[in-house]
Amino acid sequence: MKQPSFSRLAPPFLLIFSLLLCFGSLSACIEQNPVQTATTVSTERPSIEIQSSEPDSAGESLAETQLSESDATEQSSAETQLSEPDSTEQSSAEAQSLETISTKQLTPEARETLALIYKNGPFPYSRDGIVFENREKLLPIKTKGYYREYTVPTPGAKDRGARRIVCGGDKPSEPDICYYTDDHYLSFQRIQDETAKP
Repeated sequence: MKQPSFSRLAPPFLLIFSLLLCFGSLSACIEQNPVQTATTVSTERPSIEIQSSEPDSAGESLAETQLSESDATEQSSAETQLSEPDSTEQSSAEAQSLETISTKQLTPEARETLALIYKNGPFPYSRDGIVFENREKLLPIKTKGYYREYTVPTPGAKDRGARRIVCGGDKPSEPDICYYTDDHYLSFQRIQDETAKP
């Protein structure tokens, strides 16, 4: 029986050897570069921009200014009410503190004017007997029309001068009270015995 020659066995042997080498190389290649079979899932979440709910700086500033002005107004009003007495009470206190003057202490012209008031005229000036507004509030606060003013002539003056008598009452010829001023309403003196006709 003849043994197979090497030349006949060589091709199949080489083929098997080549296949083994090929499989070995393939296995090593697989181990070094494994195929990624799992799908990569991104875990990043989309960023959401949340806008701040802070008001516009100009609007906020205006609101703060309005609030501060409102607070300042209320505070100022409260301080005024606390610091200033009622105008009626204040004017009444001022009227009570007025100096008094008797008819005998009045100038001759003032006594003549006072006598005309009780006689209800005739008065030398067209504005005698007009309503005195008491704008300076130096006299007690009364209803409009309560006070009337009369001119006291000033010797040597070319106009009505600064002297006046102001009387108050429902009837001009029967005044409840009279006041004398020689500085055009800047100050008054209460005529003490005004009910006695001069």
